[in-house]
Amino acid sequence: MPRAFITGLGFITSIGNDSTVVEQSLRNLKHGFELYPAFDKPDIPCKVMGTVKGFFTDSADQEDWTYPKGYAFKRELMRTMAPHGLYAHCALTQAITDAKLTDLDVSNLNTGLYTSSGGSPMLTNYHHGRVEALGVMRCSPFGIVASIVGTLNFNLVAAFKIQGSSCGFSSACASSAHALGFAYDEITLGRQKRMFVVGAEDGNKDAILPFAGMRTLSLQTDPNIASRPFDGARDGFVGTGGATVLVIESEDEVIRRGVTPYCEVLGWGQASDGYNVAISHPEGAGLQVAMKHALHASKINPDQVDYINAHATSTLIGDISEVKAIKAVFPQASTKPWVSSTKALTGHGLSLAGAMESAFSALAIKKGFTPGSAHISKVDQACEGINILQKTEPVAPRIVMKNASGFGGANVSVIFKQV
Repeated sequence: MPRAFITGLGFITSIGNDSTVVEQSLRNLKHGFELYPAFDKPDIPCKVMGTVKGFFTDSADQEDWTYPKGYAFKRELMRTMAPHGLYAHCALTQAITDAKLTDLDVSNLNTGLYTSSGGSPMLTNYHHGRVEALGVMRCSPFGIVASIVGTLNFNLVAAFKIQGSSCGFSSACASSAHALGFAYDEITLGRQKRMFVVGAEDGNKDAILPFAGMRTLSLQTDPNIASRPFDGARDGFVGTGGATVLVIESEDEVIRRGVTPYCEVLGWGQASDGYNVAISHPEGAGLQVAMKHALHASKINPDQVDYINAHATSTLIGDISEVKAIKAVFPQASTKPWVSSTKALTGHGLSLAGAMESAFSALAIKKGFTPGSAHISKVDQACEGINILQKTEPVAPRIVMKNASGFGGANVSVIFKQV
């Protein structure tokens, strides 16, 4: 079967809007959290957000939006976008440049695009409000395409003239990991030569605040300790938004174009808990199977994995579920592999998380470091028995496993290898 390689990355995140800044944030364990002004109300218990800097997208009118220098958008292009569509467009532009792709490389029958997002609750609420208040014929004709779950996919396909496979994935916090796995299949099954994998979320009040109703958001008022996966005092996750794009190409394309990849995608696996609509299985049953499937598909043994970029969101139940799954799959988990959660720096990107953290892993492999798990003052006793890395090490992992889990017990594990 053809091999698949990551050849380009693009980032709009709480810890940086390009790979250079993101790398430095990961190396120095610099977080992207702030006290979020929209949460500064007595009736809102959560206060901290992983904010995207350099953009203004709070208005429902796209003409009010601002973005960093170096990007250009025509009015007719932006008016069909959600905030996360703007982030994704910028990240995809970066990734195309990073991979050294030409216009012909991007727009042809052998290049596809898989996306994942939760849509735009902000714009959905706005446009529904106008229907109720003013009548349907006073609403924007672009309200649907700018707000529903598929907005990311069809906006990017149209803007970048994508002619190959395209699809949007919706499996909550496992979404972009699913997109990456199925993009890998497109390459290795010979159906496409190149795939763009995109994860993006608005990351604003409308997108994040409803999770407070589930009692899953951190109530900390100190941004320095709000997100602390594996810590005994963790009290929930911190939300974030932004976008990340990965370019995945076949070996033939890598050779033809003469580019140096970040890493190889070895394989992936998935499985479901079949347990609860919102809570992960207490023993991490589905994640255990997903990791085993990924190892089998990649033809490697557990002792060959150097680093696991954990899904761990900083929730009481979820972190321990994943810890138990890791212990079950990795007999030497107390010493190897290293385990960390970069959500301690970025916050939880929801459907963005899998793509963003896979890109972090690819960056770490190529740039020669392994990111630590920040903000831990005392490791939860239940996490004893796995090798949690609390500081960044200047060592490139040779083989990385990336885990992702979502509502309904959807679990994905992807494995990357140094080239």
